[in-house]
Amino acid sequence: METFLPFLLFAFVASITPGPTNILVLTNSSRHGLLRTLPIVLGACGGAALLVLMVGTGLGDVLARHLQIQTVMSWIGIAWLTWLAWQIFSAPAEAIDPEKTGNGPRLGLWSAASLQLINPKVWMMAVAVISVFAGTDADRMLQVMWLSALFFLVSIPCMSAWAYLGVSAAKFCRSAHSMKRFNQAMALLLVVSAWLTLVV
Repeated sequence: METFLPFLLFAFVASITPGPTNILVLTNSSRHGLLRTLPIVLGACGGAALLVLMVGTGLGDVLARHLQIQTVMSWIGIAWLTWLAWQIFSAPAEAIDPEKTGNGPRLGLWSAASLQLINPKVWMMAVAVISVFAGTDADRMLQVMWLSALFFLVSIPCMSAWAYLGVSAAKFCRSAHSMKRFNQAMALLLVVSAWLTLVV
C-alpha cells in the first residue's frame, strides 16, 4: 500500500493531538489510575476505528447529503462534553490516594466508544481518512477495513500516553487544593477542545 506510511503519520497525529477524548482519558487516569482507565482507552480507540469503517462503507456519503444531521450530532456532542466538563470542574476537592478509587465522573468502555459517535473531531478525522486514503479501486472495501484496523492499532499507544500523563500529573496533586486546580484546568481544556470543533 503506497499510502501506508502517510496514513500511519496521519493516524498518529490525529490520535496524539489534544482533543475531548484525550483530555477525558488524562482526567480519568489522574483520578482512577492507569488500569481503571484502560477500558476507556480501548473503548475510545475501538469507537473511532468503527467510525472510520462506517464512514468508509457509505455513512459518510449519507451525512454529506444531510448537513442538518451533522449539525445536530455536533451540538449533541458539544453539549454532552460541556456537561462532563462541568462535572469535572465542580467535583469535590480531594487529595489523590493511590489506594482508593477517586470520586467524580468516570467513563467506561461503552460510554467511551459511544462518545466517538458524537465527537465532532472524530467525525472530521474519519471523513478525512476515507476521502484521502481509501481510494476508488475495486478493493476499496478491503482498504477501508485495513485503514480501520490500522487506526485502532496506532491510536492505542497514543491514547495510552495520555493516560500515563494523567497518572504522572496525579503525583503532583497530593493535596485537595492542587487536585481541585488540576480538575478545573482539565475541565476548561475539555470545553475549549469541544467548542473549537465549531470553527475548525
